[in-house]
Amino acid sequence: MKKERESLEWRHRPFPELVRLAWPIAVSTLSYSVMTLVDTLFVGRLGASALAGVGLGGVAAFTVLCFGFGLLRGVKILVSQAVGAGRAGMAKTWLSAGLILAAILSVVMIGAGELLVRFLHQVAESRATGDAAEAYLTVRLLGTPVLLGFVTLREHSYGLGDSRGPMAATVAANVVNVALDTVFILGLGWGVEGAAWSSVVGQTVELLVLAWLARGRLQLGVVRWAHLRELWSVGVPTGFQFWMEVGSFALLTVIISRIGEVDLAAHQVALQVMHFSFLPTVALSEAASIMAGQAVGAGRVRLVKRVARLALVGAVAYTGLCTLVLVFGAELLARAFTSDGALVATIVTLLHVGAFFQVADGAAIVGRGVLRGTGDVRFPAVVGITTAWVCTPPLAWWLGHELGLGAQGGWIGLSLEITTAAVIFWWRLERAGWLRSAKTMRAQALA
Repeated sequence: MKKERESLEWRHRPFPELVRLAWPIAVSTLSYSVMTLVDTLFVGRLGASALAGVGLGGVAAFTVLCFGFGLLRGVKILVSQAVGAGRAGMAKTWLSAGLILAAILSVVMIGAGELLVRFLHQVAESRATGDAAEAYLTVRLLGTPVLLGFVTLREHSYGLGDSRGPMAATVAANVVNVALDTVFILGLGWGVEGAAWSSVVGQTVELLVLAWLARGRLQLGVVRWAHLRELWSVGVPTGFQFWMEVGSFALLTVIISRIGEVDLAAHQVALQVMHFSFLPTVALSEAASIMAGQAVGAGRVRLVKRVARLALVGAVAYTGLCTLVLVFGAELLARAFTSDGALVATIVTLLHVGAFFQVADGAAIVGRGVLRGTGDVRFPAVVGITTAWVCTPPLAWWLGHELGLGAQGGWIGLSLEITTAAVIFWWRLERAGWLRSAKTMRAQALA
């Protein structure tokens, strides 16, 4: 027991540990945003149809892959709790289990994606948009095994408390992506397919770099059926939540695409800008999730709330600053993407709506991450799915389509979804509704 408790060297000063874990993840997420932003800027020069098509194809790709992203988050939870319990040797077992599930999921998701490709023309506003979306998605699907393999290695590294390795891998991938966008899109004239291929090659570099950096600890352990079942049990609620929430968001995109190309293009651009506001809070959430998992594994559950509140303070400070930038700099940001007056006006409107829910978004992301870290994965999944489907698509249709507000109607729905979820997550945290799940997870970590 003494060894388990001493494993949390940060227990007396959690803030430096939170910062140590969070800043590389923040760099990783911002680097990912730059990668997506660069793709958008390059494709934006090809016209509104290409931009709208990449937006539609990108959402379709994420819809296919997101279940795997969520499920493999379970690797981080189980590894971090094993570390807290003084059983770091179990990390190789959870890594092996994650890679097995990633391989199986890759086959399933490529098949599902090929079926989805045929559906894109039916939801696109024009044939040109549909052609661009189909071309983009077809290429992106080829990178599925590489991407899920990287996610598994990344979550394993996070659980062990290493966030710098994934950061270096993502930065390297970003450099490659920028260079290949220039070559494939401008030099070779491959259009949206060039953007997709640059992303796939960049993701391959990402996987190889992380595997090389983590080579000293990439040991595979014996995996039994019980291990696969436990990882599945921990990961499925988050995977299902990701899938359902992205499904809701995909439906939002479809509704906007039926309104018009300008609204869909504005929606795509505004999302790229918003990445810079919410992804750094994801870094705080990931760091807090890791620390919450370690605290649960070590039997120090009182640290969970302390870590959560520290992460919340950081998230509120950052998103508050982003709110000011969006309120006063929306037009300047919009004109960096396009000179089309109607498109600029629509982008500005969406960014102003986004400014309204910035702080709530940061609170929701942190609250959900901490709850998952404790092992309380089902509650945030249910809340996330419910708020996503009750708020966003219905309001997008009613306000955007029926009342003529366009994409703005959907973003108002997003605002209600995020604010509601934030309140419920923090109610759960402060009332310690996660405690029963944490006790169960600790018992399993010590078994």
